[in-house]
Amino acid sequence: MNRQRRRLTWQTSLSLLLLTLQIHATFSFATAAAAAQNISKAGQGRGQDQQACKDSPSVTGKTSTSLDAMSGRGRSASEIGRLEELKKQEAKLARQLAVLRREKLSALRSRPLTIGVVGFGRFGQFIARTFSKHGRVVVTSRSDYTDIANGMGVTYVPLSDPEAFLDEGLDVIVLAVSILSFDSTVQKLAPQIQKYLEEKAGQGGLLRGPLVVDVLSVKEHPRQTLLDLLPSECDILCTHPMFGPDSGKNGWHGLTFVYERTRIDNVLLDPSHETSFHHFTDAGSSDSDADGSFVELGSGAVHDVHENSEAHVEGVDRMERFLSIWEEEGCRMVPLSCADHDEYAANSQFITHLMGRILGSQGLSKTPIDTKGFESVLKLIGNTMADSFDLFYGLYKYNKNSAETIRQLQSALSDVVVQLEEMEKQEQESK
Repeated sequence: MNRQRRRLTWQTSLSLLLLTLQIHATFSFATAAAAAQNISKAGQGRGQDQQACKDSPSVTGKTSTSLDAMSGRGRSASEIGRLEELKKQEAKLARQLAVLRREKLSALRSRPLTIGVVGFGRFGQFIARTFSKHGRVVVTSRSDYTDIANGMGVTYVPLSDPEAFLDEGLDVIVLAVSILSFDSTVQKLAPQIQKYLEEKAGQGGLLRGPLVVDVLSVKEHPRQTLLDLLPSECDILCTHPMFGPDSGKNGWHGLTFVYERTRIDNVLLDPSHETSFHHFTDAGSSDSDADGSFVELGSGAVHDVHENSEAHVEGVDRMERFLSIWEEEGCRMVPLSCADHDEYAANSQFITHLMGRILGSQGLSKTPIDTKGFESVLKLIGNTMADSFDLFYGLYKYNKNSAETIRQLQSALSDVVVQLEEMEKQEQESK
């Protein structure tokens, strides 16, 4: 367990080093400001001396100009010297970060995950291909994808044989199924996991389940489903990759990955205290971000990644290794509660699909006089109509905020129509 703890120290070390860099930058800024103030005072003093020299008949204008040039050269050299010093310190910190990054990659590769993917359709194949670069991948689906799996270098197991799938020794199970089939998939899989764990315990093994991950476009519904149905020994991570096979066909760099650490070692985590260890993130950093602690939902108990529990340490380690795959691929990591995700998504993702469907139902098409704005409208229609209606329906049905978004859109449309009618009425009355 001590070795596992040492493997996790790179996370804390990286956070501390980033904090040091911030402190250093603040100190350097303050130093530079003080230096600028001193230079300004010195300049005022020089101006007084130069004025005195100008008034004195014993000092020529040529001498005054020479003094100005000399003082200007001295100030410039000082500023350049300070900048060079800061660049050297910056390079030193960059080298230290590079060393930590290499240690992190070494830690990840020293214990690659075995990742199971349930659902080997277009999206399942998309993520499995990238997962295979970071660990061993086992996929399962209703259709026979043996040839595609072999070509990708992953193992295929029929969905009709869940025992064989679980016997592959899975560290992580990713549920890459549609929104509408998610509940039934979990209902079938959960008893199989429970049976597998009981058989494992009967053979003297540890009763420790896999990390189960969802990748749906809605978050509160799958979160509750997993909590309700999965054995308590299963850790839970709720995620939403905000991209797919089309937008991510050239790589995942810069693409958004949203996640909530939901449960580790039978501890339900409080999403309001969600923090990130990952450097590609928009989350603000604070002292609490660096200590690697998690707050238990309800009790408020604080759990540390280094606390005296082997199951907890291994659970955190496994979850961070899986998240690090997305980070290493360049994703913008966004820790966010499932509730906040759905609220934001209703007014961004769902309304985008809604408008695309509404405009698409009008049969709009290209004309000889299209504006750039109309070309954008056609692109929106093409992107949204390319997705299945099941996805659109799932975004509506399983996000409680979507109905309110529709109501607000209807109200806004009515308001705009009323404004047009009122203006038309005023125009007629003025004639």
